[in-house]
Amino acid sequence: MVAAIIQLKHWSKRQPRAFLAVAALIWFGLYQTLLPLSEAAVAGLPVDRASRLGGALQFFFYDTPKVLMLLAGIVFAMGMVNSYFTPERTRALLAGRSEGIANVMAASLGIVTPFCSCSAVPLFIGFVQAGVPLGVTFSFLISAPMVNEIALTLLFGLFGWKVAALYLGLGLSIAIVSGWIIGRLKMEAHLEDWVRDMPRVKADAGENGLTLGERIEAGFASVREIVGRVWPYILAGIAIGAAIHGYVPEDFMASFMGKDAWWSVLLAVLIGVPMYTNAAGVIPIVQALLAKGAALGTVLAFMMSVIGLSLPETIILRKVLKPRLIATFIGVVATGILIVGYVFNAVL
Repeated sequence: MVAAIIQLKHWSKRQPRAFLAVAALIWFGLYQTLLPLSEAAVAGLPVDRASRLGGALQFFFYDTPKVLMLLAGIVFAMGMVNSYFTPERTRALLAGRSEGIANVMAASLGIVTPFCSCSAVPLFIGFVQAGVPLGVTFSFLISAPMVNEIALTLLFGLFGWKVAALYLGLGLSIAIVSGWIIGRLKMEAHLEDWVRDMPRVKADAGENGLTLGERIEAGFASVREIVGRVWPYILAGIAIGAAIHGYVPEDFMASFMGKDAWWSVLLAVLIGVPMYTNAAGVIPIVQALLAKGAALGTVLAFMMSVIGLSLPETIILRKVLKPRLIATFIGVVATGILIVGYVFNAVL
């Protein structure tokens, strides 16, 4: 096994284009076998496929490898893309830009940059030192966790491109508008004093000059780091989704997450904000909720609040932000999420 892995690494460096083509074909072939294999797995067990347990097991057996394969494939591709966007280059692209345009750029860069809540403080400090406006920095910090490759990959795999594109547009809109509003409020005085008084530095884009083979290695490193970190959340989320899919009656879910419950969106956001999970854990649950009659706007609001207003990120940001600025950040983003939820429940 070790020898085979070493040979693959050598091949990816010697003939990177051929390696990518063959790897893509193998991935696609395996992906096509997932549905019949999941049905065969359930058929091999002493359970009735039409029973609640049979439905829950088929959901779990199919979605687990499907989500992991989609995630590994997209994270690999994004790892290669991310090799072009170092923190230094990201700061250089945003430094010196006027607000508005810079908010759009920052939110867009959040999609393709490999930064998570654990990177919030060093990124925030780097942006401040490079002279990036506060509102622009928040557009990036909102977009990076909310509209990331994990969320978009799982949404595409589970719901199709229309829902993924809808989430992409909504997430970018919230990041852009929220950052712009925070920038208009002129709250630089509510940065922690030691952050506000840091000396400014010149942001330099630099050049990393990586070969295609080295970018492939960066893709593999992203898979090891990201998939290795989130797979427990994936299993937990799919297990919860399978239980909802097999055992929760549709009328029960629709009663408090359906369109008729006016308070459902607000409740979804209040539940989502303090939750400690990520896209990998919450999207399989979202899939099961929608299948059981929950309204799309309510589910989108729940998902956005879990991913975009992460409690760990908020706690980490307290190191550089005073409470009033943190409260403003949460309030502005939560308001945007609520508007999205209510509007979509009204028009769909």
